[in-house]
Amino acid sequence: MLDYQQKLAIIASFPELSRKEVSLGRVNFQYSGSASEKKNVVYHLHPNGNGFVYAKGLDGYDADSKGMVNIREFSEDELRTILKQAIHALSPEGVYEVATQGGVDREIWSTRSGQQLQIIYENELWNVYAGDLLDGTFRTYNEAKEYLIEEGFHPLS
Repeated sequence: MLDYQQKLAIIASFPELSRKEVSLGRVNFQYSGSASEKKNVVYHLHPNGNGFVYAKGLDGYDADSKGMVNIREFSEDELRTILKQAIHALSPEGVYEVATQGGVDREIWSTRSGQQLQIIYENELWNVYAGDLLDGTFRTYNEAKEYLIEEGFHPLS
């Protein structure tokens, strides 16, 4: 098991992550390039060696309901691997891969009254359509999602 200083050194070696001090001596590391609303990659790394990595949707990890994996017992290789995977999953490319798993590159969103819009990934942009009419174009999925939520839409399951 790695100690706190070893984990800090490994995590700090990822230039994509920035350190944020939190309460009780704990530290978060955020990925500012995240294409998702999720920015924390490392959450509450504690001086006792306990901490979490956001790994929602990553294969091979037992994530909790918030997508967090406890890294207390991780080796150096395991920690580096999960960090690389987590950063990639939150990157624009990773968000696209998650959105298009199984060939799905579109979502239908609806209001309570039944009005529907689609988010479609096309030409490296997220387009929102009302039928055949383009309603908006967004650089990231998160921007398109935020727009739809502000307009009173929710994803259909």
